Amino acid sequence: MSWLGDTRTSYDTVAAAFADQVRDSLETRPYMRAMVRLFADLVLAAGGGPVADVGCGPGHVTAFLRELGVAAFGIDLSPAMVEVARADHPDARFEVGSMTDLDLADDSLTGLIAWWSLIHTPDDAVPAVFAHFGRVLRPGGVLALGFHDGNGSTLKTDGYGGHPMNVHVHRRPPARVTAWLHQAGFTVEASVSLDPAGRLPGAVLFARNGH
Repeated sequence: MSWLGDTRTSYDTVAAAFADQVRDSLETRPYMRAMVRLFADLVLAAGGGPVADVGCGPGHVTAFLRELGVAAFGIDLSPAMVEVARADHPDARFEVGSMTDLDLADDSLTGLIAWWSLIHTPDDAVPAVFAHFGRVLRPGGVLALGFHDGNGSTLKTDGYGGHPMNVHVHRRPPARVTAWLHQAGFTVEASVSLDPAGRLPGAVLFARNGH
């Protein structure tokens, strides 16, 4: 899967610059912050337990979840990004891993959040990723997905801080993502639109594992 190698290499290259750009994003984007807080509330209402932030980047979402009392840890494809996350948040657990092959036990998580980390995953790989999410989440476990809303893909070659990247950025309508989730055994409970009239609208889906 060449897209995995391209994504890993690209984020290794831009790790420091990307972290500088997004590190404070939850403080400056109140609706994003509210969505993460809602996810935390749902996890705690489900009894708490381990939560994976898959595609955690520099770990800012992982850290916020921990502030809210959630037992969150981070997984990212990029070793350089994991190094940044560990440096920024030394009390949290971060590890290198891929959403296509999660090294986690079956039914081991109460929650999983993928916060704009599916945007480089091609359509034909998404169903297998969601199958992994369903495998590692316990029955009734909470899933939160944030992604670019829309249609089409663009190739990103000019990266953060002016560094080169080679990744496709995919936009998807919530209905398409919802259909994939249903196929993987999830029940979508809520869909939220973010900045719908903006240059890069977003969507957040909240779902439960039906297995």
